[in-house]
Amino acid sequence: MSVSWCTSERVTTKLTWPQILAWRLRRQFVSAADGPDAVAVARRLCGVQAQVASSARLAVAIRSAKPDPGEIDTALWTDRTLVKTWLMRGGTLHLVPADELADYCAALSTLRFWEKGSWQRGHAVTAGEIAAIIDAVPRVLSGPPMTREELVDAVVAATGQPHLTRALTSGWGALLKPLSRLGELCYGPPRDGRVTFTTPRTWLPGWAGTLPPPEEAGVRLVRAFLGAHGPATQEMFDKWLFGGVARKAMLKSWFRELAPELTEVETDDGPALLALTEHLDDLAATRPSTEVHLLPGFDQYILAAPRDLAPLLPPALKPKVSRQAGWISPVVVHEGRVAGVWEARDGAITLDLATPVPEGPLDEAVSRVRCLLP
Repeated sequence: MSVSWCTSERVTTKLTWPQILAWRLRRQFVSAADGPDAVAVARRLCGVQAQVASSARLAVAIRSAKPDPGEIDTALWTDRTLVKTWLMRGGTLHLVPADELADYCAALSTLRFWEKGSWQRGHAVTAGEIAAIIDAVPRVLSGPPMTREELVDAVVAATGQPHLTRALTSGWGALLKPLSRLGELCYGPPRDGRVTFTTPRTWLPGWAGTLPPPEEAGVRLVRAFLGAHGPATQEMFDKWLFGGVARKAMLKSWFRELAPELTEVETDDGPALLALTEHLDDLAATRPSTEVHLLPGFDQYILAAPRDLAPLLPPALKPKVSRQAGWISPVVVHEGRVAGVWEARDGAITLDLATPVPEGPLDEAVSRVRCLLP
């Protein structure tokens, strides 16, 4: 990794992975369960993955000083301070603070996967048809939120291309995901148990209407990422946000712009990492964790780190945690590392431990999660 921004007088800080993981647990509101509210938790975590709604709710609850089962719905559908939409990596569903959505869209829209011929062929659409959909969706969503069926019918009517019905109704909303990255589509409130869609320009108070410059948004996202999931490398950031396929020159420019705020640190077993300089003293003073925690599936503590980060996820446990079809299992964390997996069924929690975990702290962690389950 280039360290061209480091001055010759600066001494490289040395950290151990147990320190880094303990710091992340504290920064992510896990250690003290002191998150002020759902929006603050989502802001600190750089989003909460919401492919599985129950996992998202538990991810917020275990970090909250005063867990509230209805808090996320209130923030989403009443206060509109959270927004739910497709964002990171291949377009996974996330909850993010409404006032930060534009930054995510601006950064992610630099990777215009829908313009690739291979993607269009894979979804049986042409470049012209994708352009027509992108033009039509914001117009038809200018009124009340629509169910997917209503949206498809409206887009077909607006484009005059009835053959698009099949493409728009197949898959996991693949043809709508470009709109979410462009800041033109997000989830609306459920109607009779069915998902609805709307557009940020009509749904979110204070929405600017245009996205910020990607170079400015990208720097803000790097800063936020390092503030919860650092120290980290440029490649780690890329995997978390883009799935590892971003343009390298663009990423380098973001990190270069943030360079005056960064310091390189060394770990005990791997490549040099970058940390926000303002966090160095806190990192260096952090003692390794002895805590035990149960985290839900798709938790950001796991998602924001590479799957090959052995200090966090021992290689022998990787198949149980990172499973087929992108499924990330609920995990038992001891001393900052994954020590096993767990599942809840019919009110009972079943543990599958790979390493010994202190019984008392484990029982407390299990009891706490059991109280938070619906």
